[in-house]
Amino acid sequence: MKLNKTATQPGKNIDEVAIRAALPGMVQEIGELQMALYAANKNSLLVVLQGMDASGKDGAIKDVFFDVNPMGSHVICFKKPTEHEFSHDFLWRIHANAPPTGMIHIFNRSHYEDILIPSVEGYIPKNIVSKRYQQINDFENMLVENGTSILKFFLNINQDEQKERLKERMTNPKKFWKHKDADWETMKKWDKYMGVYETIFDKCKDVPWHIVPSDKNWYKEYLIAEKVIEALKKNQSEIS
Repeated sequence: MKLNKTATQPGKNIDEVAIRAALPGMVQEIGELQMALYAANKNSLLVVLQGMDASGKDGAIKDVFFDVNPMGSHVICFKKPTEHEFSHDFLWRIHANAPPTGMIHIFNRSHYEDILIPSVEGYIPKNIVSKRYQQINDFENMLVENGTSILKFFLNINQDEQKERLKERMTNPKKFWKHKDADWETMKKWDKYMGVYETIFDKCKDVPWHIVPSDKNWYKEYLIAEKVIEALKKNQSEIS
């Protein structure tokens, strides 16, 4: 897969009006299905959101899971490992945050950062990083075999769109809190990050990836909501 040839916009035949009208009902349905998942207490759902800075991970979490009861869900944002976390294997902190039965856990960034960042920045030897692809496959397969459904989303945006969103974080007071000077430095390494993501999609696909065109938030949210509903319904049918 070549990300520079992968869509970031909705197709020409996509009906924006119809999708915007459908979204509130889909969000409500996710809330209802989450309550059923929680009540049954048999399986769980893990949603992994990956993407470049300003690709819309925070917005997707807020809008798609708006009607989900906080008692049945948990959002985990994985940042730079602490000294204690770094002293363990890289999946230690990830496994500790995997969802128990009845729960939806949403990873805002994830274990894939432990391939991305060291691959681009080079602070971990390549031979160690190269082993992590299969270790992740084994880890995800183990979760699935123990009743956790996994949805992996890559929010695919155009580089020009990213620039506009990063600029907005500097001019819109409501988005000042998101601004980080480091994001501009990361943007300069766009091609390197895209190359590593392409390798991840090729090597870590036992649990399939969903590449989501994300230049338009309404379309991104619709596609994510659609897959979440599908996964929750499948869980419900398996336990009924």
